Order: sequence, then C-alpha cells, then structure tokens
Amino acid sequence: MQVFEHISSLRAQLHQWRQAGLTIALVPTMGNLHAGHLSLVELAQKHADKVVVSVFVNPLQFGPNEDYEQYPRTFEADKMVLEQFATDVLFYPSASQMYPSTDWMTQVVAPNALTSILEGSKRPGHFDGVTTVVAKLFHIVQPDLAVFGQKDYQQFAVIQAMVEGLFMPVRLIRAAIVRDKDGLALSSRNQYLSPQQRQIAPKLAEALVAIETALASGNVKVRDVCDAAYKRLLQQGFDDVDYIEVRDAKTLAPCKDLTTSQTWVILAVARLGKTRLLDNRIFQQQGRLHQ
Repeated sequence: MQVFEHISSLRAQLHQWRQAGLTIALVPTMGNLHAGHLSLVELAQKHADKVVVSVFVNPLQFGPNEDYEQYPRTFEADKMVLEQFATDVLFYPSASQMYPSTDWMTQVVAPNALTSILEGSKRPGHFDGVTTVVAKLFHIVQPDLAVFGQKDYQQFAVIQAMVEGLFMPVRLIRAAIVRDKDGLALSSRNQYLSPQQRQIAPKLAEALVAIETALASGNVKVRDVCDAAYKRLLQQGFDDVDYIEVRDAKTLAPCKDLTTSQTWVILAVARLGKTRLLDNRIFQQQGRLHQ
C-alpha cells in the first residue's frame, strides 16, 4: 500500500494507472475505521482495479459546538488495517493541503431542499462542508466510482444531487449498512456507549423494522406509526429522539401517501447520553426492506 500526504504525488501515481487503462475507486472516510468502513473497501475492490481510501477529518463539516478537536484520529491503526485489506492507496492530506486559503475558499452548496432538513436542521452548514470536501476529493482523485455507506443516507442523497447537478463523471455506489449481531448499525460513535446504553442501542434498529412491518401489512397511517415508535424508544431508555421519519428515497420529501412513490426510506436519530445514533431502512412498495 502506498501512502500519500500530498496531492501532487498522488496525482502522479493515479496518472500512471490511468495511462495503463486501470479503473480507480475512491472510498472517502474520516478515519477511525471499523468493519463498516472495510466493507466499503471490499466493495470498491470488486468494482475497480485500484482503490484509494482517503482519511481526512474535515473541519468544514463541524459546527462551532461540535467535536472537531476531539474526533478520534487513529492513523496508525487505520493504516495497518488498510494494509491488511490490500488497499492500493491511503491518501492522508493535512487541512492545509485541502484548504490552502480560508480567505479565498470556494465552497460547493447542495440544494437547500436536501440540506436544511433532518440532519441539516440540527447542523446548519454541515452538508456544505461535506459537498465541498467530497468535490475536492473527486477533483483530486478523478475516480471512476466512489463508494459511500448507506448509514449516512442523507449524506449520500446530498452527494448524489451534487454529482448529478454538476455533471461529475463519477459513478456512486451505496453500500449496505453493516450491523452487529444484535442489529446495531456499526459506527465509530458506538465506542462512546456505556455497557447499559449498549444494551438499549439495538432498539433503534428494531423500531425501524416495526415501522416497516406496519407499513407492509397495510397500515398506511405513517405519522401514527412513527409517533408510536418515537414514544416507544423513549420508554425503552433513549434520552431523546431527534426524528423518526418516512421519506421519499430520492428527494427525502415527507411521506404523505405511500402510493406516490415506489421506494421510501425510514430514517431515525436517537440519543443515548451525548451519543447520537443514526439508522435507516429502505422500504420498497413491492417487497421487503433492504438494509
């Protein structure tokens, strides 16, 4: 595995591969890698000749009261596990490489209809930071395809809108959520859960399954079903539920009538102490859910 910190040297290697006719995949991450991230690498390896994994804690997507300085940085451990997975390139740029001038910084802003709702309502400016850094990575690497996890579903929808709106020549692949044996979606945030909180956490995934089951059985009172799940999560020990919603899988528009779309996504964020847990399930009108 080759490790690059500088854009120019990375581009030189990528140019050689393109000249040889090899395809390139990008897996953007912020490090602190777990099995969920590694599943993205494995999927990328199936679709491309060479895989670039970026590890960059992006300051632009953190709000003023968020934990940018405390975000776990585990570069040596990440490097070791990526080597074990036969990753071709680890791109590890500094903030000064990615943002050489904050006074003259160009940003990429995705549609407000996608970025001001759900996660965006709690974290203003967050998705502008995401689209800006992902656009930079796409321009640096110029991948044939890029792999993102389904767990951050809204993030994928925002990036997809950016790619389509700016005619970026990259194919996006959304990888299924990787779960623990008890159903909890894998996340770097899970390490902050106490043993008691860890016992409660899988109830979030169970709530999404319950909503899917109700809708699949013909109970189309979407708001009532979500409200019942909201109350049940609080009764089961969650400290708060930011939202639990059924939305259009493409536009993330609220679901008022299940007959208006073939595919929906059930999205939820619940809190245990200071830890926010995200999860989702995709609901198709004809058939069962995907992860």
